[in-house]
Amino acid sequence: MAEIQDHPLRYQLANELHARPFPALDVPCRAAYLALKPAEGASGRDREAERAHLIDLLDRHGAPHPQPDATHYSGQLGRHQIKWESHTEFVTYTIFGSGVAQRPFDGETFRMFPADWLAKAPGVRVTSALVRVEEMPEHPEEVSERMDGWMVAESIAVSEVVDGDVIVGTDFRIDPAGHVRFACFVKPGVGRQRVGRVVQRLTEIETYKAMSMLGLGRARRLSGPLGKLDNELSDLMDAMTGDRARPAEEELEKLLRVAAEIEMQLTHASFRFGATAAYEAIVWQRIEVLREQRFMGRQTLKEFMTRRYDPAMRTVKSTEGRLQAMAARSARASDLLRTRVDVERQAQNQALLASMDKRADLQLRLQQTVEGLSVVAISYYAVSLGTYLLEPFAKGLGIEKGWLTAGLTPLVILLVWLAVRRIRKKLH
Repeated sequence: MAEIQDHPLRYQLANELHARPFPALDVPCRAAYLALKPAEGASGRDREAERAHLIDLLDRHGAPHPQPDATHYSGQLGRHQIKWESHTEFVTYTIFGSGVAQRPFDGETFRMFPADWLAKAPGVRVTSALVRVEEMPEHPEEVSERMDGWMVAESIAVSEVVDGDVIVGTDFRIDPAGHVRFACFVKPGVGRQRVGRVVQRLTEIETYKAMSMLGLGRARRLSGPLGKLDNELSDLMDAMTGDRARPAEEELEKLLRVAAEIEMQLTHASFRFGATAAYEAIVWQRIEVLREQRFMGRQTLKEFMTRRYDPAMRTVKSTEGRLQAMAARSARASDLLRTRVDVERQAQNQALLASMDKRADLQLRLQQTVEGLSVVAISYYAVSLGTYLLEPFAKGLGIEKGWLTAGLTPLVILLVWLAVRRIRKKLH
């Protein structure tokens, strides 16, 4: 019996849903996180170079290699665990170690990334983070005191997450060593998978926050050029109306230049703005699944992001909307100018037709004048020839030459006129 045929991508796509499992972490533990992306052209980056960079790190510790064309990898790195993921624009490394250092966030785990290896990275650092996971103290006040000692007070955000099993805190600031700090306090008995999910959510929030903030950088760089283009476009619109209106040909080149510049800016920024919107949605989704609850009156991660992060995203959206509005304005201006050119061309065509009609009338009159002169000239020569031809016969009949000429003239003129008229009718 023949079996049903599977789609060629069925198993590949189904396995993709299970390709990036959460780490399972014992408490206490620590993690060092690193996200890298090319400085330019991230979507078309050299993924083979990224895999080669990973293999270089694995070879230094004698760890097995990932599968060819792999987009994720998990394995042992000596006494540590490593997790590597390749995303659309960036690649991430996470190293997990058991236990915590006596001095919080000392960066010892991050030193698992050798300095010379980091220097050869095929990209630049988007973000890096240190995560400290320890058991929850008996008294909640101790958590608050430790957070105050580790974080910047004005930026700190602390909340209970996943039904109060974990307390997480961060200030989203970059410390002197160049890392963002996250602290997690876990209740006794919480499962290893739940701890791993919380840690991964925190690193994802930091990564996608950093990636989405790239859109703010693009928006700020666009502020000056967009202001200039907006003024030029407004001046062109003013020049197309009222008493300042000039011939369309004078405005066309300027408008085309401004419209082309706007389209170029829109084309270059569309990918970044679209990616920013996608990353922002992921940030809010990751915060939502943490199921935050307020801890001792502190601001939550969501409140921090609403106050600090959301305005930045609104700036990006405003810049994108402004750019699209300017593109629409330039398109409308082009339509108006095209209409104006058409009207001017129609007026020119009407004037040309009127001129052609006048010329045709003049030509007709000239033709009629020429025809009249032609009848006279032809008749004159015809009468002269007829007189010479009939004069001998007229003498025999006693008719004088003068009377002969007088008699021939009306007849010849009539015949010539009829002949010219007949020729004109045949030609027309």
